[in-house]
Amino acid sequence: MIPAFKRVIIESPYSGEVERNLAYLKVCMYDSITRGEAPYASHKLYPDILNDDDPNERRLGIELGFAWLQVASLVAFYTDLGWSPGMVACLNDLKNIRFRVPYETRKVSKDVLNSIIVS
Repeated sequence: MIPAFKRVIIESPYSGEVERNLAYLKVCMYDSITRGEAPYASHKLYPDILNDDDPNERRLGIELGFAWLQVASLVAFYTDLGWSPGMVACLNDLKNIRFRVPYETRKVSKDVLNSIIVS
């Protein structure tokens, strides 16, 4: 029998300080897992495969991420590092009922956050 984990899309910053933001994403995904969820983050997967600097490939990655919204139980916005333009766009799509998925904002503990800050 397959466990019934809640499918949760993780939204967190990516561009800018990419190394720091990817370390933060790992923390966010771990937080989600400890909540009994099955997290998914398109901004981790697709930039590894598609060229995020190519507008067409970036758009494709965003659209591929939207496909997962059709089966998600929740979108979790991790906001310790602020809101990226992509996060804001996703929130607007959720609020404008483009996708009918519940969402919430989350933060990780300050100790965990301080441990990932890259000097």
